[in-house]
Amino acid sequence: METSKTDNTWIGLSAEPLPVDEANHWVSDPSTGAIVSFNGIARNHSEGRSNVTVLEYEAYEQQVIPRLQAIADRARLQWPSIVKIVMIHRIGKVEIGDSAVVIAVSSPHRDHAFEASRFCIDTLKSTVPIWKREIWESGESWGLEPQHIQEIEELLDEGEVRQ
Repeated sequence: METSKTDNTWIGLSAEPLPVDEANHWVSDPSTGAIVSFNGIARNHSEGRSNVTVLEYEAYEQQVIPRLQAIADRARLQWPSIVKIVMIHRIGKVEIGDSAVVIAVSSPHRDHAFEASRFCIDTLKSTVPIWKREIWESGESWGLEPQHIQEIEELLDEGEVRQ
């Protein structure tokens, strides 16, 4: 697992099953009243594709940690009451039913935890160079369409992520 962990931010990539329970426990803090966690699960279908049997993720690994850190930094600017943030994504083959990404955010109150968690996953999907390959009974593809990696500021300017 390639991760970066400070006192209040844990980000990274993992070729192993994600530490979902540990992430939820790690964001807990006596100063927080809310923890919001998003656990993205590999499913057996996607739009127009039934019976997906394999999901595989690939990343431009040198760019992942800096981009995840930029998302965490931006979330903290937008919601200064955030206490801790976790963002960890799988790479390699992910079995159907396993976690592909975990996001966890803690704050004193629920509104900021919900908003920041949504911002983190939406921004991760648009700004971090991670690609998904799906194999299903009649074909395979790296994603539903080519992903253009954007900068956080571009998304905010275009209103593509919730602030």
